[in-house]
Amino acid sequence: MNILISYSSSKPIYTQIVDQIKKQILIGKLHDNYAMPSIRVLAKELHVSVITTKNAYTQLESEGLLESVPGKGFFVKAQNGEVLKLKKLELIEEKLNEIIEESKLLDISLDKLIEIIKNNY
Repeated sequence: MNILISYSSSKPIYTQIVDQIKKQILIGKLHDNYAMPSIRVLAKELHVSVITTKNAYTQLESEGLLESVPGKGFFVKAQNGEVLKLKKLELIEEKLNEIIEESKLLDISLDKLIEIIKNNY
């Protein structure tokens, strides 16, 4: 599992962890029933607090992507195909919303944004 933390990002660290794990699950890099590193191990690997990794795992559990097995840890939850498709669409929508907000800040028109998307699709 590969997670990169940006300390200069405006996103909280736990959100960065959530986003990257979520993406790895949705693209199939982390498969059903994959045993996640323990909260403490992940915190040590990423050089962050245990509370940060706990918050990330709790968020992923509330989103239905991880499940906690008492005494054993966290595992990637088996996903229904239709639910997985909806979660992938949600991820794309989140990313598009970020791009739209950036485009507005940079004063890029909707037509230009659509053109950029079409040229890169």
